[in-house]
Amino acid sequence: MDTNNTVANIFNAPELKKRLLFLIGALAVFRIASAIPIPGINAEVLRQMFAQHENGILGFMNLFSGGALGRFSILALGIMPYINASIIMGLVRGAHIFPALDRMHKEGESGRRKENQITRIFALFLALLQGAMMTFAITKVEGAGGMSAVVNPSVMFFITTVLTLAAGTMFVMWLGEQITEKGIGNGISLIIFAGIVERLPSAIMEVVNRVKTDEMDFFMALVILAAVAVITALVVWLETAQRQIPVQYAKRQVGNKMYGGQTSYLPLKIDQSGVIAVIFASSVISLPLTIASFNQEAPWAQTLMSYMNPSNIWYMLLFSGLIIFFCYFYNSMTVNPADLADNMKKWGGFIPGIRPGDPTKNYIEWVMNRLTFCGAIFVCAIAILPDFFRTKFGVDFYFGGTALLIVVGVALDTVGQIQAHLLARNYEPLMKGSKRIKGRWFNVGQ
Repeated sequence: MDTNNTVANIFNAPELKKRLLFLIGALAVFRIASAIPIPGINAEVLRQMFAQHENGILGFMNLFSGGALGRFSILALGIMPYINASIIMGLVRGAHIFPALDRMHKEGESGRRKENQITRIFALFLALLQGAMMTFAITKVEGAGGMSAVVNPSVMFFITTVLTLAAGTMFVMWLGEQITEKGIGNGISLIIFAGIVERLPSAIMEVVNRVKTDEMDFFMALVILAAVAVITALVVWLETAQRQIPVQYAKRQVGNKMYGGQTSYLPLKIDQSGVIAVIFASSVISLPLTIASFNQEAPWAQTLMSYMNPSNIWYMLLFSGLIIFFCYFYNSMTVNPADLADNMKKWGGFIPGIRPGDPTKNYIEWVMNRLTFCGAIFVCAIAILPDFFRTKFGVDFYFGGTALLIVVGVALDTVGQIQAHLLARNYEPLMKGSKRIKGRWFNVGQ
């Protein structure tokens, strides 16, 4: 679909325009809410702490929250408790620990609604738990001159802050669901996308200012720009690359008509999970590190942060291992080779050289495992490459690989959904010999 026509047709599609305006309004509400600080917080102490660890795990988590964590706003927890709850629910369902949950998942739409409700309740529990840990941790933070990050660390402050943080998570969760239902794209991914993109203008200006003040060589700035362009191109390729398995359909007669006989393809993406695996891995690794970041004086926190610094090899290995795990986990939850093989057999389809039934299922599974492994390794390389360059060569990448993976992946998915809406609206005029009468299309070719 032509890009210029796509942009022009958006304004000619009332339903799509309404969805885009809702998306923009919802993201604006999210950005405004993320700037509202928790009452009783000393903003200067927090600013000093985050300035000292801008390139560490605190800066990474602040990037994911869109700056809400750095301001300790009412949305400081963000959407992470809900993501963690979704991960745990998926693992429990995949391990078949609770038979009732398995039966609920197979009930169709009604079962999924019940499952989503359980996930929301579990997310609220995690938000209260993480909010309590974060609130307790921030009362221990001290800035220059022994100034505390909390003006009055009383019991009432603790209770109100925990409830406010949990309510903020529930609001972000609800807002994400509304974006998914009434807007365009995946609401949760778009909220994370908005938080990351918010920092882009300031990151560009910081690079420009460092070049002007001779803190950074102009050639090095060009190298950074070229590296970002190359990584972006690789992400676009990764998110759009497919392995197409040929499927041949046998001819069959139904009544007086002959069906089948054509060749089709079963498309399998190299990176089937998209940005989900990266978001899940970041969410899992962020929980203990966020708590440790607010308890920097504790020996256990110092040990954990020394090993889990983004520039440490142990952090890179753990992050890569989580990405690989969630790539396989997501694929196992969304693509069922047995169902694909059964549906193919039902409609008279077969893969040339592969017998229908179990051999087809085993072949699809074998191809998926190879694709998932290659895609996961590629995602890991892109995610940790900027941290590796920063550590080995002292190159400041203000927009890391993880952020680029999420930004590009969400942008591609959203553009794809916009094009799908336009095709769904305009496919009928493409039929030959059709005419529109009073808002409806009629075939006038006969």
